[in-house]
Amino acid sequence: MNELASLALFADTLVRATPLILAGLAVAVAFQGGVLNIGAEGQLLIGACASTAITLNLGNFLGHATVIVALIVGALAGAVWAAIAAELKNRFQVLEVISTIMLNFVALYLISFLVRGPLQEPTHVYPQTSSIPPYAQLPVILEGTRLHVGFVLAVLAGAITWWMIRNTAAGFRLRVTGANAQAARIAGMINIERTRRNTFLVSGALAGLAGAIEVHGVTFALYENISPGYGYTAIAVALLAVLNPGWVVASGILFGALETGASALQRDAGIPATLVWVVEAFVILAVLATERYRSRRSDNVVIAALAPSGSIS
Repeated sequence: MNELASLALFADTLVRATPLILAGLAVAVAFQGGVLNIGAEGQLLIGACASTAITLNLGNFLGHATVIVALIVGALAGAVWAAIAAELKNRFQVLEVISTIMLNFVALYLISFLVRGPLQEPTHVYPQTSSIPPYAQLPVILEGTRLHVGFVLAVLAGAITWWMIRNTAAGFRLRVTGANAQAARIAGMINIERTRRNTFLVSGALAGLAGAIEVHGVTFALYENISPGYGYTAIAVALLAVLNPGWVVASGILFGALETGASALQRDAGIPATLVWVVEAFVILAVLATERYRSRRSDNVVIAALAPSGSIS
């Protein structure tokens, strides 16, 4: 029984980590490109909404291809939602911090309208959609648990994102733009507006994919509060990983373990699950303080090396 409980806890950790990894990748990509995308939550919700709608309306026609189409549609919907903020930034110089936060609320209330209106289940009793059919659900990869193939997709997304940022011209443009946009424009002849737009699109697609996977792998229906704040926790996930897509996978699993463990402690020992938020905050503060300390030490080393040569006074 203990082995079964441990297996279930391990599987639940990875299930909880899946949307955190994908949304964390969305934030990491955006921040590396100098785009402060705080809208992963809204992009996740829109991805969940679009994938559910396509499954419920075209599932019978698409058959077993439904889940693949639904995931693609979810990613595209997230990208389109992010493109709104990108256009506002490029055309009207609207700060993306403000626009993406506002779009989070628009997405939240849009889902509230849909699950109480056009997409509500046939009896009109519960504020949710009908359940998606079994053939449109992501396969379970560990029998007896809820662990689904979406976790594998999240890990692959992390590996692909890391490779693209480090080894492609597009990734180089993203990193240079994030480091110094003016230098990238003048010295590197990089189209900053296009790079930022593409960064927004990739970031939104990753968050939208997270929402689609959550519906087709965990909830099997769309309802209000389908996300317990994955898009906001993803900011902490990305910061803990120092915006490195490879480390985002490990960071997402850590946060998944913290949240799963918090739920178990509340259920078994009566310890409030909100305590995990305090732990997460301390972890982030510790990481930021460490990075700041390392940065100052590096600056001091440079100053000490230059001082004897007379380069500085």
